Amino acid sequence: IFKKSDEKKVPLDVNALIREVLRLMHGEIEIGRVSVQNELNSELPKVLGHRIQLQLVFRNLIMNAVEAMSSVTDRGRVLNIRSETKPSGVRISVADSGTGIDPESMDRIFHAFFTTKSQGTGMGLSICQSIVEAHGGQLSASRSHPHGSIFVIVLPALKFGD
Repeated sequence: IFKKSDEKKVPLDVNALIREVLRLMHGEIEIGRVSVQNELNSELPKVLGHRIQLQLVFRNLIMNAVEAMSSVTDRGRVLNIRSETKPSGVRISVADSGTGIDPESMDRIFHAFFTTKSQGTGMGLSICQSIVEAHGGQLSASRSHPHGSIFVIVLPALKFGD
């Protein structure tokens, strides 16, 4: 990820990337007893990007969501992935019904080496943010109500003629 690559950015279908990652992660999702709800806009414009890098971002966010729901026993474990077109570009949200991000940790979750996991390195979200920003986008997080967290990626949409 960190080395310079000759790989060029190409037009990508974000929904197809999300579906590919969900297929690859089917086992982890099933083991975690997580129900996936997709709300993918079929009219989504393409984005210009590196396929593997963006797949890594989606994989990390989905894995974090599955892990965040592992201790939930009093409600359904629901992962909601939504894509939509906004004036600012393509918006992708990954929401879970887990325990949520501790408010005291919220301003540090994208910092390198910050982790709340006993086995975590603290690099996942930092790398995700770097990848999204390298694609001209933004990655943010917030608590979801009544439970869980929501991570939002906004990427510039490929305009006709680009």
